[in-house]
Amino acid sequence: MWIGYGLQWSWLAEFDEAGLAVPYRYGAAHPAWVASWDLFCMVLSPVTFRIVSLVVIVVAVARRQLRVALFLLLTVELSAIVTEVAKDLADRPRPATALAYAPSTSFPSGHALGVMVSVLALLAVAWPLLRAPLRTWSAVVGAVVIVAIGVGRVVLNVHHPSDVVAGWALGYGYFVICWLVVRPYPAATEVDGTPAAPGIAR
Repeated sequence: MWIGYGLQWSWLAEFDEAGLAVPYRYGAAHPAWVASWDLFCMVLSPVTFRIVSLVVIVVAVARRQLRVALFLLLTVELSAIVTEVAKDLADRPRPATALAYAPSTSFPSGHALGVMVSVLALLAVAWPLLRAPLRTWSAVVGAVVIVAIGVGRVVLNVHHPSDVVAGWALGYGYFVICWLVVRPYPAATEVDGTPAAPGIAR
């Protein structure tokens, strides 16, 4: 996406224009629709997830679950730095048709990146604690939130569709790197190879 924007690929520009045109026409005629999406994106913004993550980090430190705390610090909290670095490097202006206020630059979508990382990280921490049915529902809800936030940024015309796709991709890649470096729970105990209990500090 970044290379395509930099080289002005015609198909990517057409993809972005087409993705913005219909939401803009509808949103310009329906202010309440725009306000609803703006509120939704504000409530489930990366900032909200970082606050939730910070609470979990404090609880994890109090319970001496330092791996969990470090994992959430690297993924959720530091993803803000990844977003800002990527935005500064690309320096892409917001769409001229933006229907809501959004600071900074456009590429990649900070909402798409931040929510992708946050949902995956919080699911990774909660996964061993959930029963099978709750795991399925949590994964479904997480996927819906990730997609809905990305769609919302395009509906508001504050991001080109390619910004959102890039945010999802970069967010997923960053999460995978953090997962490989520091997992929230040990894969197995050193003695007998059985999974470690989530409540036991390592």
